[in-house]
Amino acid sequence: MLASILHTEPKFIRPDAELTSQQEQELADMLAQRLQHRPVDKIIGRKGFYKYDFAVNDDVLSPRCDSEILVETGLNWLQGIDAPRILELGVGSGCLILSLLSDLPTAMGIGIDISPSALKVAAQNAELLHINSSRLKLVPKSWFDADIVSFLLSEGQFDLLISNPPYIPSSEIGALDAEVRDYDPLTALDGGADGLRDYRRIVEIAPLLLKEKAAAVLEAGDSTQLAAIGDMGCAHGLSKVAALPDLSGQDRCIILKK
Repeated sequence: MLASILHTEPKFIRPDAELTSQQEQELADMLAQRLQHRPVDKIIGRKGFYKYDFAVNDDVLSPRCDSEILVETGLNWLQGIDAPRILELGVGSGCLILSLLSDLPTAMGIGIDISPSALKVAAQNAELLHINSSRLKLVPKSWFDADIVSFLLSEGQFDLLISNPPYIPSSEIGALDAEVRDYDPLTALDGGADGLRDYRRIVEIAPLLLKEKAAAVLEAGDSTQLAAIGDMGCAHGLSKVAALPDLSGQDRCIILKK
């Protein structure tokens, strides 16, 4: 398809090239989608993130460069750990945990997501990055499930928990840019009345899931949320190590240590 050619083989599309009628129609269809504010990555079905390219569709949140700070922070935290175990809560496209596993060939991970459709995308990306099932298990579960802790602990505790949970207050969803509101899944955006619903659950279960001196690395929307998450983590026995900015200088990531 033209979308694939435009993304992977730009040498085939020359400024003076004559398009076939099928290519012209595909290009027109892509333009029509863009005029409806459909993100370019979801038109062509692929998005670059960190060092890698990831397949995307409307079932997953579009990877954003803001989230690369979670990968970099996780890599720094896991330095010197042999065969680290990584848990991601809310896998989506898999861009976070797969970037970590790709850079850490001795690591293994478990990723959970409430959406089976999202997990299909993550599985596709794992195949593209040659991460096999012996290194990554993808599980259709919610971190609100009553059995989630016992389920995850059946395979042992983790050296790193990483998550970019939904953090936008419900009342603000309607005011989001159309590219986000209309094309990213609501379950990846809506964080409840104050945007902190999922963090309350994550800091509740994290101390049980993490090894001693292990860390939870979490993305949030702004410094106010990060401060609240830090307080919640401390109330559950975690200690706040640092809050870190993304590439634009916006406070984005918090490290909570067990």
